[in-house]
Amino acid sequence: MKHVGLILVVMGIFAFVATSCDSDEKKNARVQVWLTDAPGDFQEVNIDVEGVEVHVGDGDDDAGWKSLSVRGGVYNLLALTNGLDTLLGEISIPPGEISQIRLKLGSDNTLKVGDKVFDLDVPSGQQSGLKLQVHQTLVEDITYKILLDFDVARSVLLTGSGQYKLKPVIRTIPEAQDGAIRGVVSPVASTPAVYAIQETDTLATAYTDATGHFLLRGLVAGMYTVSFVPNSGFESTQKENVSVEIGQVTDLGTVEIIPH
Repeated sequence: MKHVGLILVVMGIFAFVATSCDSDEKKNARVQVWLTDAPGDFQEVNIDVEGVEVHVGDGDDDAGWKSLSVRGGVYNLLALTNGLDTLLGEISIPPGEISQIRLKLGSDNTLKVGDKVFDLDVPSGQQSGLKLQVHQTLVEDITYKILLDFDVARSVLLTGSGQYKLKPVIRTIPEAQDGAIRGVVSPVASTPAVYAIQETDTLATAYTDATGHFLLRGLVAGMYTVSFVPNSGFESTQKENVSVEIGQVTDLGTVEIIPH
């Protein structure tokens, strides 16, 4: 019996942690930073990405900078042309405004031209980082893609001494990527699985938390059927013609689950 009691306590702790994490996630927006490039007349332009930060709120105070979880390393910009891009990193942060992005570069920046490799001098990138203006308002539960469009042709300069310098010309293109559906079921004890269905495809699945709330995120724009499949003591139900728009969260309010 003691072992059974211990197992129940441990399961309770895990349930609490899972619910807490899920609740925290629902309060946040997700920001992804991607890198792409406009073509330049070189064989390779390699930049050494060490970090990416976003600044929350106005101003430039140090406390406002938040670091993304980044895939650091050397990126050949010329491999990211003609619509190709790559994910640098992402972060989950509370809704509100982000005003800037800071791109931090290391020292392993090179240029290949005429089958020869040259060092690229990037003094500002190696010091405080390259600061780019964004000004995007984030809505909770929505994913935002911020594309760093690197203009290599205008960014690489050849000095009179024959040295190549990188003075980045980068355009930031922020856009919301998806929509979401949220709500709360009553009674909480029905604990349904919730499905977002478009035509015959189930595009998202969620489960209610300890307070009955649910969130279906990562949805493309369109009309959905939201299906609720509760435990055996309750009847399944669904909501028809639920509209989802990019950058917005559709709130279904309270959904009543009928007992058998």
